[in-house]
Amino acid sequence: MNQDLSIIHLVIGASPIVQLILLLLLTVSVASWAAIFRKARSFKEKSNLNDDFERLFWSGTSLNDLYVAAVRNAKDGGPMERIFASGMREYQKLRERRIDDPSALLDAARRAMLASQQRELDSAESNLSFLASVGSVSPYVGLFGTVWGIMHAFTGFGSLQQVTLGTVAPSIAEALVATALGLFAAIPAVVAYNRFAREMDRLTVKLETFVDEFSNILQRNLGVHAPAPAPAVAAF
Repeated sequence: MNQDLSIIHLVIGASPIVQLILLLLLTVSVASWAAIFRKARSFKEKSNLNDDFERLFWSGTSLNDLYVAAVRNAKDGGPMERIFASGMREYQKLRERRIDDPSALLDAARRAMLASQQRELDSAESNLSFLASVGSVSPYVGLFGTVWGIMHAFTGFGSLQQVTLGTVAPSIAEALVATALGLFAAIPAVVAYNRFAREMDRLTVKLETFVDEFSNILQRNLGVHAPAPAPAVAAF
């Protein structure tokens, strides 16, 4: 009995449609685990690179030296370093064109950094939608396989004179394997998606803070003053 109800025997004895669904769920599960490991490694690398650049940025190194290093390290640098390089590149291009308006220089550098920040966030967010889809759709695909398997089983029972528990159990167990595999694919994907969503929030805040801090440094270097508040209008 144990041999007849083993997972391998149940999969082999399932209907072709259920077997196809099981193969699909197994493929999705393997792909989601690969995406989970890849994203976990990517977030860890981004965090380490951002921390290294942030320490160097606040160590007193000149902006020009940081920019030269960032350009040289463009492919292997972290998101924060690439954002800094984008802002400095735009700033220096305008200076080379003899544009001396401090407000124009600051606005151009900030726009370049915000565009680079959005590209970095889009890159970091890749594959998260896949994990979300796996987590939300896999249980329903497994449930569909279970329903189809039960329908197939009861169709076969219709031709039997006598139905016993020993007759029903293998067919029902074959159908329930699809639901189990659907949950096996969905649960890790949901847990990983929630974790990576929190990592995305932390990365977004970190990059936004850096853009603001670097903009303030440029503002002080350029001597740009914040606009004075408008005078209050007396009510009559």
